[in-house]
Amino acid sequence: MKTRKPWIVLEIGMLFISSLFGQKVTKTGTTAAPFLVIDAGARGVGMGGAFVSVANDITAMYWNPAGIARLAQPEATFNYTRWIADVRYNYAAIAVPVAQIGVFGANATFVSMDEMDVTTVSAPEGTGETFTMGSYAFGISYARNLTDRFSIGFNAKFIQERIYHSSAKGIAFDIGTLFDTQLNGLRIGMSISNYGTKMQMTGRDMLIQVDIDASKHGNNENINATLQTEMYDLPLLFRVGVSMDVLKGRYNSHLILSVDALHPNDNVESLNVGAEYTYREWVALRCGYQSLFKRYSEEGLCAGVGLNYKISGNTTLHLDYAWGDFGRLNEIQKFSLGMSF
Repeated sequence: MKTRKPWIVLEIGMLFISSLFGQKVTKTGTTAAPFLVIDAGARGVGMGGAFVSVANDITAMYWNPAGIARLAQPEATFNYTRWIADVRYNYAAIAVPVAQIGVFGANATFVSMDEMDVTTVSAPEGTGETFTMGSYAFGISYARNLTDRFSIGFNAKFIQERIYHSSAKGIAFDIGTLFDTQLNGLRIGMSISNYGTKMQMTGRDMLIQVDIDASKHGNNENINATLQTEMYDLPLLFRVGVSMDVLKGRYNSHLILSVDALHPNDNVESLNVGAEYTYREWVALRCGYQSLFKRYSEEGLCAGVGLNYKISGNTTLHLDYAWGDFGRLNEIQKFSLGMSF
């Protein structure tokens, strides 16, 4: 029964995901906090986002929380991304294994951009004021190996989006599983990301003054009122994927091939494929392709490189870089600096 339980979970997940693969209508722009689906970590991006079953480093907190259960020692990372439209994306995380209990982690995501001019219909060139915007998410994670081949993990996060004098807040949860099969090292991963509350913009920007009945004279023309904004769902995302190391250490090398199937609640289904070649555990070359079969997608080819440098003892420095093609929106670049200690 112990070996059957992971299979039951995965089979149910596979059937559920496959039943959803009939959606053909895109609903882009209908969810709040879209920054939550910007991929974290240069390693996963270099593999084309096909990482849910590979996730065995600290960035697993984003891709598949179960992956941090595979960490043998504490690890930390910082990720900087030059995103499209001059948006800056930063991700930081730390995880610490605790013997006999599991692995605990914390993560933070920051999205920001430069100040912008306030414009109105009567002042299209600007009013002289400026405003800022930012999006943030702070999370805590826990993962555990239930058997020597099956892991499960969770991530809970607080989310905030802010623009000018208004903001929206929410809470979301991620859950993931990771299973090593006995079929030539085949790994199966599954995750559900951003399941949580709806978000609604509130703040002093919503305060207005109105004349309740402009047809009447002598009444108060400046009644204080508040604009009621809509509530939007978070970008819920289902991932299921498989991967295999086809070299398994032969020639001091590893070659991981992976594929992920994605079902978001605000777009159509798609596939990500990727590969990672590692030589002597110190240099890695990666490539992949995102959003296969997704119409109107600007995402596509990805590539990356990684270096692991042993400083002393158990302390290792991890440097990763990834490049991704974004079509008419040009390209993105990700830089990750990590350390296991």
